[in-house]
Amino acid sequence: MNYYPSAVRVDCPHYDERINDSDVSLLVIHNISLPPEEFGGDGIRGLFTGTLDISAHSFYAQLKGVKVSAHCVIYRDGQIEQYVPFSHRAWHAGLSSFQGVSRCNDYSIGIELEGTDTLAYTAAQYDALVELTCFIRKAYPRITLGRIVGHNDIAPGRKTDPGIAFDWAYFRQQVNRNI
Repeated sequence: MNYYPSAVRVDCPHYDERINDSDVSLLVIHNISLPPEEFGGDGIRGLFTGTLDISAHSFYAQLKGVKVSAHCVIYRDGQIEQYVPFSHRAWHAGLSSFQGVSRCNDYSIGIELEGTDTLAYTAAQYDALVELTCFIRKAYPRITLGRIVGHNDIAPGRKTDPGIAFDWAYFRQQVNRNI
C-alpha cells in the first residue's frame, strides 16, 4: 500500500528509493508551520515540492535550496496530503537515531502535523492522525505503539517537535481503540 486512499496526492521531488521496504518499522510525528506559527498558507506545500517562493516571507530565505519532505501532512482541518509513497524514503528525519540505529529515514514513515510545539493540535488532526496511523500499521505491522515517536525522540537536542502541545496519551488511547 503505497498511498493512503483518503489523502490528496501531491507530486514531490524530494525522496528516493528505500534500501528495503520490509525494513519499515518506525513512525515519526513532526510539526511544521510556514511561515512559523502561521497556518493555512501554501508554504508547506511549496517547501515539499521545491516551489517555495523565498521572496514571499522573510523567514523563507533560510530555506533556499533545502530539500525535505514527509510522507504525509495533516492540516489543521484534518485534510491529509501525501507527498511520498510509503514504499519510498522521504527526507524528514535528518541526522537521527532510534534505539541505536541511525538514518531513521531508511526505515521510517514521517507524518507532519501543521502546528507548533506549544499550540494545541485540533480534534480534526488527531482524528486524521489516528486513522492514518492505523492504516499504516496494518500495512507495516512492525510499527508497534512503542515505535511511534516524535522527531524529538530520534534527534534529541536538535529537534523538539511535535512538542509539548502534542497529547501522546490521548493519541495512543485512540490508536488502541481503533486497532
